[in-house]
Amino acid sequence: MLISQIKGSNGEIVVAVRNGPGEAAKAVVNGGSVYKLAIEAADSGKSLASVIEAHGFGESIDLDKAYAEGRFLPPITHPDAAHLHLTGTGLTHLGSAATRDSMHKKTTEAAEETLTDSMKMFKMGIEGGKPKAGEKGVQPEWFYKGNGYGAAAPGVALVSPSFALDGGEEPEMAGIYIIAKDGTPFRIGFALSNEFSDHVTERINYLYLAHSKLRPASFGPEIRIGAAPEDIRGTSRIKRGDKVIFEKPFLSGEANMSHTFANLEYHHFKYGIFRVPGDVHVHMFGTATLSFAEGIKPEVGDVFEIEVGEFGLPLRNPLAVDAEEEVTVRQL
Repeated sequence: MLISQIKGSNGEIVVAVRNGPGEAAKAVVNGGSVYKLAIEAADSGKSLASVIEAHGFGESIDLDKAYAEGRFLPPITHPDAAHLHLTGTGLTHLGSAATRDSMHKKTTEAAEETLTDSMKMFKMGIEGGKPKAGEKGVQPEWFYKGNGYGAAAPGVALVSPSFALDGGEEPEMAGIYIIAKDGTPFRIGFALSNEFSDHVTERINYLYLAHSKLRPASFGPEIRIGAAPEDIRGTSRIKRGDKVIFEKPFLSGEANMSHTFANLEYHHFKYGIFRVPGDVHVHMFGTATLSFAEGIKPEVGDVFEIEVGEFGLPLRNPLAVDAEEEVTVRQL
């Protein structure tokens, strides 16, 4: 089941559901929002699919038309955007360390056999990221991107700040979660995501990773309810006008990862501050495919497109750059 949110004719949220790519979408009767439906399911002990079916289905929705008209919202929103958390993990995919290591590696290193911190972290994941049942695996790299104010809807520009040195895509899978009233995290499903980052700033020094991640992100347009496929294969591309200036396959799913999703989820939600009832979490699981690694420098107006057939419509966002802001701190 694929679920999404679009703006209705009166500005209200319309929840759209369809049973897989290629199927017609229908509005959920009195759905309210994906957030309301998910809270209803989490707090009642029912599955989200059963809650949706109990509400019933109304009018048909042309999702392609809604996308073209710019009416898609992020597939889940929170009534208070500060309670939606954008976070992620890196160095989780087989092959991802090569890109990161080339960004961070210093030419002055004394010996080739000396592992960078990135390679050490990747090696830890290879050795302990897929624990046996009942065991806890190694914790991954973790980063914070922001809250719901930094969530860009599908089709809406990813805005790079004026001080950024780069604005580049990271095609990833994101887990979408809601916290029940008793503090239990529930996974709604998975969605495509663009974990938009500043790779030039990150390359200066890996300790700048935290700065480089404080950028907007986009996810959706649809959430695939349930567990993720073992082997996920998609395409990441950048379009400049009518031309495709970058196109490369990307892989995800546990068959292509050094960690299990369960291990990554545990090391996020083990922190009590991430189990606040009613909060929403969008957690991005990393990638091994970057146009930055191919020497591509995106320009304003370029469109990032991330596509995986099983996850519905592709995720598209143009690149924009914010105007410079004068920021001063005043004394009260």
